[in-house]
Amino acid sequence: MLSAVNRLTDSDGFRRAVRSGRRSGCSTVVVHLWTDPAAAPGPVRVGFTVSKAVGNAATRNRVKRRLRHLTREHLPALEELPGRAVLVVRALPAAAQAPYAALGTDLARTLGRVSAT
Repeated sequence: MLSAVNRLTDSDGFRRAVRSGRRSGCSTVVVHLWTDPAAAPGPVRVGFTVSKAVGNAATRNRVKRRLRHLTREHLPALEELPGRAVLVVRALPAAAQAPYAALGTDLARTLGRVSAT
């Protein structure tokens, strides 16, 4: 579970990250990262989007739980970004059938690409 300070709950944060942030994707997830280097440093806020295309409610919740856990492992690296950062992880339909290890590999690859740019 992500701590309360790391949860992205407002729609403005989602909108800002998706429209103005850098994007990277693969077969199971798409990651949007928006950073504001001019802002005071703060915790990275993370939000998840899992649409009905992924599956029924139980499948969507399982995918979201897996992504939450995997993202928590990458928070220390994201905290090193300058300023304030907002991360949105969007699950694609292939995430429902992906094994946990493959989902972790895809998330690490996309986060590496988007934070390196």
